[in-house]
Amino acid sequence: MSPIAASSTAQADALERLARKRAGMRMGWLIHATVFLAVHLLLAGLSAAGGRHGAIFPFLGWGLGLTIHGAVVFLHTGGFGLHERLLQQERNRLKL
Repeated sequence: MSPIAASSTAQADALERLARKRAGMRMGWLIHATVFLAVHLLLAGLSAAGGRHGAIFPFLGWGLGLTIHGAVVFLHTGGFGLHERLLQQERNRLKL
């Protein structure tokens, strides 16, 4: 195998690993958010049925954790592709 082909293969493997890592991070956050919603809907229903308002405390604590998790994931992965889109727009402007 030529050095150029080996370099290309190594680069493709690195990109594949990075893509899988980022997709896994986003999937982890989506699972976290889904469980958060399911649990807190159940807690809110139980609190309403019992005439109490105690469900707000786990909601606030877990909500803070979910927010931090989301910030880490989406800032680490470049948000929703916003950075990449803005970068590409600037590249296109500079080529003109």
